[in-house]
Amino acid sequence: MPNRRAFLAGLLASGMTAELSWADAGGPSHLAAAMRPDGAYVLVGVRPGGELAFTQPLPGRGHAAVAHPARPEAVAFARRPGTYALVIDCVSGRVLQHLSAPAGHHFYGHGAFSADGLRLFTTENHIESGQGRIGIWAREEGYARVGDMPSGGIGPHEMLRLPGQATLAVANGGILTRPETGRETLNLGTMRPNLTLMREEGEIMAQAALPEALHHSSLRHIAGCADGSVACGFQWEGDPFDSPALVGLYRDGALHLLDSPPQATRRLNAYVGSVAGLPDGRIAVTSPRGGVVQVFDPTLGFLSQSPQADICGVAASGGAGLATDGLGGVHHVGERLTRIGQHDLAFDNHLVAI
Repeated sequence: MPNRRAFLAGLLASGMTAELSWADAGGPSHLAAAMRPDGAYVLVGVRPGGELAFTQPLPGRGHAAVAHPARPEAVAFARRPGTYALVIDCVSGRVLQHLSAPAGHHFYGHGAFSADGLRLFTTENHIESGQGRIGIWAREEGYARVGDMPSGGIGPHEMLRLPGQATLAVANGGILTRPETGRETLNLGTMRPNLTLMREEGEIMAQAALPEALHHSSLRHIAGCADGSVACGFQWEGDPFDSPALVGLYRDGALHLLDSPPQATRRLNAYVGSVAGLPDGRIAVTSPRGGVVQVFDPTLGFLSQSPQADICGVAASGGAGLATDGLGGVHHVGERLTRIGQHDLAFDNHLVAI
């Protein structure tokens, strides 16, 4: 007898319809890009207990993915300045669409779906002007490109739809780059990162930034919190020895850094790789360069840290958090870091909750 996955794949191939869910894709709770020992790149589904639900080949190094809000469908993005994104049916394993950035644009590795799941939004760089754009793709038209809109700044990186809202939050990192110079920062003296909140139609509702003296704090990674605030992780582009606190919170129209003792800030090595708003209100951040996970309280600031080499992906999971590292480990983030899975993979930067 064929297994359930093969049976469902047969239904899809025959044109029959079925009400599919993520349970039909093996029950993953999170998505992550990874590299196998042979150097091949994959997108994987990760279960809450740390097991893998599925593995799907990618044509190059992936960065992050986004899950459709209603169907077991994921979009996997290339690492910047990549130009590919794959729409994957996570039940059958089929690639439904291969998206290419328009001429003169490249992707920044992140995206978000509209609340109704009918549109995909992608963070992009318009290379000639250096301005950030948000690409718009229509799912019901085979993910046809239907337009784009300003991101509100330079270097839009992570973007998310706030929980329960039709509002997009965009981390405009402020860093100008061009494909021919790779990841080199071209505007160090003038960079102005910001957090932009916009309606799905493109209307900018609010923008917030740190004081000008901290303009080297590139805002790259964000996470929505249950109370409507936005947790922010920064990467300091100045002298690493002068790094300010790197974890912030957008709340009540303003962006604030959370208190952190100097030794904890130094441990991040000027780099927050990912951030998560945990269900209990705490904030978890990772630094692969510092080899550490840190946990913050929105009011009290720094609470604790746990060492782990090359850790980067982190996301809310159940009543706590889940994290992945470049050595194949999957960890429960609670009062301390606990390894719950080990795989023959090098997990990439992000772990994305479904």
